[in-house]
Amino acid sequence: MEIKLNNQIKIFPDRCNIQQLLDEVIPEKQKGIAVALNSSVIAKINWQNQFLKQNDEVLIIKATQGG
Repeated sequence: MEIKLNNQIKIFPDRCNIQQLLDEVIPEKQKGIAVALNSSVIAKINWQNQFLKQNDEVLIIKATQGG
C-alpha cells in the first residue's frame, strides 16, 4: 500500500502498523520521536495497535539537541 511518509510516497506491506513502519525506516534507536497519523499525534503506547491504511499520511518528528 502507498503511505505518504514525511511528504514522500512510500510502499509498505498491506498489514502494517506504526511500529513496523518505524522499524523499517528508523532501525536504530527510536527514542525522542513523535508520530502523527493524518494530523493526529499517536501515543507511543498505541504504535503496535494503530494499523495503517492506503493513502494515510504519517509524519515522524525527531527531537534534536542544540541551542
